[in-house]
Amino acid sequence: MIYDIRHITRFDYQGSVRFARCNLRLKPIGWPGQELIDYKLVISPSGRTFPARAEAGLAHVMRLVVEDPVKFLSIESISRIAVDRRAPVPSPDDPTLAEVAAAARVSRDPSAAGPAAYLFPSPRIPLDRDIGDWCALDLQPDRPVLEAGMALAQRIRREFQFDTEATLIDTSPHEAFVKRAGVCQDLAQIMITGLRTAGLPAAYASGYIRTIPPPGKKRLVGADATHAWVLLWCGARIGWVGLDPTNGIWMANDHIIMAIGRDYGDIAPIDGIVLGAGAQKLDVSVDVAPEMEEAAA
Repeated sequence: MIYDIRHITRFDYQGSVRFARCNLRLKPIGWPGQELIDYKLVISPSGRTFPARAEAGLAHVMRLVVEDPVKFLSIESISRIAVDRRAPVPSPDDPTLAEVAAAARVSRDPSAAGPAAYLFPSPRIPLDRDIGDWCALDLQPDRPVLEAGMALAQRIRREFQFDTEATLIDTSPHEAFVKRAGVCQDLAQIMITGLRTAGLPAAYASGYIRTIPPPGKKRLVGADATHAWVLLWCGARIGWVGLDPTNGIWMANDHIIMAIGRDYGDIAPIDGIVLGAGAQKLDVSVDVAPEMEEAAA
């Protein structure tokens, strides 16, 4: 599947902004099952960009510096990407959770894609006994890893309510867990907490998911949003597998990874500092269009 993705972020400032310095993590990374074909970044009305190093996780980081006074700032990220990724099929021969945890502890892979980087608590995802105990019902050590991972993702899907009003960007996993409600970020962080508590390497994936309109309805351009889900390391033979607890499904052809980190803080699409007076208004528009829809249009 070929996707054309347009991600527009616009800041409108109450007063003039004299200076801004931001990190942009908007260019999708290369990852098994996906290949970036083309990419363009458009900044308006002004701004200077240059590559920067990812401090943690896997991300393409672009530094944006605005040195002329502006009343608004528009950041448009345009990607064309090919995705060919099959959902995994659980098997009784899959390694158990205990075997995966043991393999992760002795892994010698020091890279940002190595399992050891995702075994431990991170700034936004601390270990939590209540979440760990709740998740443990699906994470028996002798259970095959793929079967257990999907069982947990689907239980989160069943027992938590997707509610955009229930949480904020900085809501802790524990607070969302107590409410049994939140958005994709919260559900992913709850699942990661449970997996890490069980000694399993779990990473936070940020990106996009294709949304399919109801029969007879057109897809609304710009109505999509960024999405978050979980990557679980399943041993050297299987590697990293994506699980989407918001929808209770595997990561497959409808998911496009933008960045991977320990938690949202590693891979926020945009962060930084702005010097100016007054409030700001933020609008985000994301459009994920399969090539066949583009051709039909």
